[in-house]
Amino acid sequence: MRQSGLLRDFDPPRGTSISALAYPYRPGARVSDHAHGADQLIYANQGIMEVSSGPRIWTIPPQFALWIPARTLHSIRMLGAVGMRSLYFRAGLVARRPAQCAVLYVAPLLRELILEAVRRGRLRLLNRLDCALRDLLCAHLAQANETPVGVTMPTEPRALAVAHRIAEDLAHPCPLSRICADAGVSVRTVERIYRREIGTDLAAWRRQVRLIRAIQLLVSGSSVKEVAFAVGYRQPSAFVQSFRGLFGVTPRAWSSALRRAPELSRRSLNP
Repeated sequence: MRQSGLLRDFDPPRGTSISALAYPYRPGARVSDHAHGADQLIYANQGIMEVSSGPRIWTIPPQFALWIPARTLHSIRMLGAVGMRSLYFRAGLVARRPAQCAVLYVAPLLRELILEAVRRGRLRLLNRLDCALRDLLCAHLAQANETPVGVTMPTEPRALAVAHRIAEDLAHPCPLSRICADAGVSVRTVERIYRREIGTDLAAWRRQVRLIRAIQLLVSGSSVKEVAFAVGYRQPSAFVQSFRGLFGVTPRAWSSALRRAPELSRRSLNP
């Protein structure tokens, strides 16, 4: 979703290719709908952000960042205390195709490049070190792997009612047939709407919502067993298998790496 009224306060000024900003947010803080004239990368070295743009909602933990093309309307909600790091690129500097929002995996080197850019504040065109850092950042961002940690909400009213019902009660999931009946629509009709609007079936959408909620709970300190039951899995092993399918590692390994991220970030900023 795009808007014509842009916030240009943080866009790179003349002679600058990338500008950067660090800002701490309290739990529950919100940044209302806005857009920038520059391409933006938002990354939190601590805490989780929930970013919305149109019908899309992304949950962004510290192992990931969100790429937001210029002029894209978006809002942000902090799920706990967040140490946000934002980079603003001259439009078109990073060649990501197609030009759309994307959750990117932040590998250790990319994380250090982001933090160094934030430390410097602005990467100037006439500074050789700044240009080298810019080129490394752009190359790694262009090649960064995308990760599906977001969901698209349907717009059709009955399908949207089903989506809200699923998301509100993950711990005690009702059969999809009952949820659809309560919304006054058949499962077959809802499946058709989801495939048309979202490109997936209802069961796959529900699994995605479960895993996104699981991310929030894992970061808050819940155990793998607690998280599995909280998001509707009867057996923790089934949850582990589903989580591994999305992230490539077990929930316990993912949580351990996540807990180390803030310490690694502090060391990089205070060598």
